Amino acid sequence: MTDPAARLRAGLDLATAGHEPPLAAVDLAAFDANADAMVAHSAGKPLRVASKSVRCRALLSRVLARPGWQGVLAFTLAEAIWLVRAGVTDDIVVGYPTADRSALGELASDERLAEAVTLMIDDPEQLSLVDAVAPADRRPTLRACLDLDASWRPLGGGPGTRLHVGVRRSPVHSAAAADRLAATIAGRRGFRLVGVLAYEAQIAGLGDAPPGRRVRGTLIRAVHRGSYRELVRRRRAAVAAVGRHAALEFVNGGGTGSLALTAADPAVTEITAGSGLYGPTLFDGYRAWRPTPAAYFALPVVRRPAAGTVTVAGGGWVASGPAGRDRLPTPCLPPGLRLLPTEGAGEVQTPLIGPVAADLRLGDRVWFRHAKAGELCERVDTLHLVEGDRLVDSVPTYRGDGRAFG
Repeated sequence: MTDPAARLRAGLDLATAGHEPPLAAVDLAAFDANADAMVAHSAGKPLRVASKSVRCRALLSRVLARPGWQGVLAFTLAEAIWLVRAGVTDDIVVGYPTADRSALGELASDERLAEAVTLMIDDPEQLSLVDAVAPADRRPTLRACLDLDASWRPLGGGPGTRLHVGVRRSPVHSAAAADRLAATIAGRRGFRLVGVLAYEAQIAGLGDAPPGRRVRGTLIRAVHRGSYRELVRRRRAAVAAVGRHAALEFVNGGGTGSLALTAADPAVTEITAGSGLYGPTLFDGYRAWRPTPAAYFALPVVRRPAAGTVTVAGGGWVASGPAGRDRLPTPCLPPGLRLLPTEGAGEVQTPLIGPVAADLRLGDRVWFRHAKAGELCERVDTLHLVEGDRLVDSVPTYRGDGRAFG
């Protein structure tokens, strides 16, 4: 069999033949190759794996065992505590501020957790919330990371400016604001400021070569250039300001979509990445590097409602973010199938059209790719790990472990 798509489909079908769809599979060769390629693009700076892009303990441990990968960026404090207790890592930065009083109480009651977990801070009120749960004199010193807003404001202005390019994260945008917050954290009993994070979502999360949209791609590349130039100057100034108040262990930036650019910033000491391990469809629209697709899910054909049309069970596994066709799952194996524009991907059924539909029988599998990475794991309990046509292992997702952190 010489056709790569046919070979891949046959391998996935054979490796998972003992399991009924809906099911999800990860091609380990592609996963490992993506991990190594990401290291090659990071110019020697360590990569911190974004757990929300993986959502599987076994695969988090797998990538952390590879050279160039070090530590986890978690998306909730409860998740971070669970991963430490599960032995996945003892170096976790929580990527977002938390108001989870129960998790804060657990963190503050355990010296080992306090050493392993770093909280994200962008407002002094967050420090007060922690103190209200566990006063500084009754707990170990807690690690803190300052969240610097990395969005671009081409015309300047404050947080309410109308021309805002990027996501709305931290209110700390300027070096002066970072200096003030760093002084507050460093002067607050019971906290130790150890890092700065600045996530440039408008570069890392915005593909500069969207398929079939050349004008949009040109505009996005202009945004990338302007935003990057501004951020390099501002991040350098902010890190210098914060460094006057604390001995920083790390300065974190970037994501899968900006590995090489972020690595070129001298102020950054480590890069967060994760989506590139699975290679979801949103990352098909980048010029610098496109991961090899590694994660797939299969749905069974259950109907043939018309000539040239088949229907699969389920399929409405839509990604988060601004609503649009790019957030829908994409049928990929066998090649030549597409969603119906009037129906899209449905909760209980998804019709597909295309020339190969006539060749599909009831019970055949159609393999899809998700638009985003870890969100696939919210739909299945198990990831089947595949090498060629061989099933290597079946491992639980967070959902399979009975955990929901989103």
